[in-house]
Amino acid sequence: MRSRRTRLHRPHDGTRTARAARARRPRRHPLLPRLPAWTATLTWKAALFITVMCCALAALLGALVHVSVTRQTVDQAREKALARLEDVTEAYEAGEPLARFGEIDPPGLPAELRNLALRGKRGTVVSDFQDRPTMWAAGPADGRAIAVRVDYTLSADTISNLDRAILGSSVLAIGATLLVGAFAVSRVTRRLHLTAQVARRISAGDLDARVNDPRTKDPSRREDEVATVSGALDTMASTLQEKLLNEQRFTADVAHELRTPLTGLSAAAELLPPGRPSELVQDRVRTMRALTEDLLEISRLDAGGETVDLDIHELAPLAERVVRAVRAAGSETELRIVRPASVETDKRRLERVLGNLITNAHTHGDRPVVVSVDGPVVSVRDHGTGYPSYLLEHGPQRFRTESGSKGHGLGLTIAVGQAAAIGAKLEFSNAPDGGAVARLRLPEYVHLGGHEDVDEDRGGNGPAPADGTPESTDKRT
Repeated sequence: MRSRRTRLHRPHDGTRTARAARARRPRRHPLLPRLPAWTATLTWKAALFITVMCCALAALLGALVHVSVTRQTVDQAREKALARLEDVTEAYEAGEPLARFGEIDPPGLPAELRNLALRGKRGTVVSDFQDRPTMWAAGPADGRAIAVRVDYTLSADTISNLDRAILGSSVLAIGATLLVGAFAVSRVTRRLHLTAQVARRISAGDLDARVNDPRTKDPSRREDEVATVSGALDTMASTLQEKLLNEQRFTADVAHELRTPLTGLSAAAELLPPGRPSELVQDRVRTMRALTEDLLEISRLDAGGETVDLDIHELAPLAERVVRAVRAAGSETELRIVRPASVETDKRRLERVLGNLITNAHTHGDRPVVVSVDGPVVSVRDHGTGYPSYLLEHGPQRFRTESGSKGHGLGLTIAVGQAAAIGAKLEFSNAPDGGAVARLRLPEYVHLGGHEDVDEDRGGNGPAPADGTPESTDKRT
């Protein structure tokens, strides 16, 4: 029973889909720098948000305090200066000598304040006098300006010290808030990372993985949003695991139950008199028995209870043995040895994978079918129309076949499961010039010193050279 491959009328649909997906992606401006990966993390975004909000709040509060204290300080200095101006004006009008802080048309009086006094009005202004901040107050006096000055140095220093105190306290408050916020956010992000880790393990096939957030186990504790997501993920995993186990049990039970009647049916079919009807019955019985065995094999792979017998083998002789078996069945296959290699694998399961791939290529592709060994990689290629798009995107799907094709969609499914069992990676693609390519990557065994024994029949080729030199760079059989 082999996975079927459909004949595509548009072999480049996968390429068009990929181009369309790339076209839908937002394009980054070429002049904008690419941000580091850590800037996309929730911790960094939360820290940036906390910093911006703290800075904005500190700036707002600092501005309010600065304006309030400055206004109060200036008002006090202005009242003092106006009170002195009143005393000096009364002394001037009474003909008494002026106090030391009062003068008529003093040389350092600001021009705008002098003009205001000449217009018959009183006013105050802060300016530098002899390199010291001074509060001036001036008023009219017989067509001239009478003015007093008050030292504003202490008030200016008070405002400056207040600004520095506001800035320092703001920095300390921002730092403390940032540390507390980062600690609180990191606790949340750690739980989110754990939930994402468990989700990845479940998607990789580990259905026993659970988050087990303590907040979901204790009814007395209120659940936050992360605990709700974790509990939902655990519930989903449990439900999915139960459904998959029931499905595996059902498949295995059905296959086991079919074995006994099929055995009897096969024996009865052998007793039928020779003829076309007898051949048809025997062929259908063989198909049913093969399907039952495939179902049993899939159920064992799904259960994950397979025992793998790993050992060190030469890959080229194994591939050659599978090709000889396929040729004996009447399917011409070309073998190319580009570079020999030793791999750590289960010989029986590897032969099963290669046999399924080659048979699938003959059944659903066109000749020539070429098996290539390049180091620890075995490629099986045909020259048909290629794999269908659904297989390239999602992998083989059991019992998914197209009308008019042979098989039950189980051959490639079994190949993928057996490859995973031996620690290999099976990839499917279409060649640029047409044809399907299945590429099996095995874990390579590297010889240290060239004295390791390899447990494998070399097919009459003799032992490998002691220096590890390949027997040929391109061997074709």
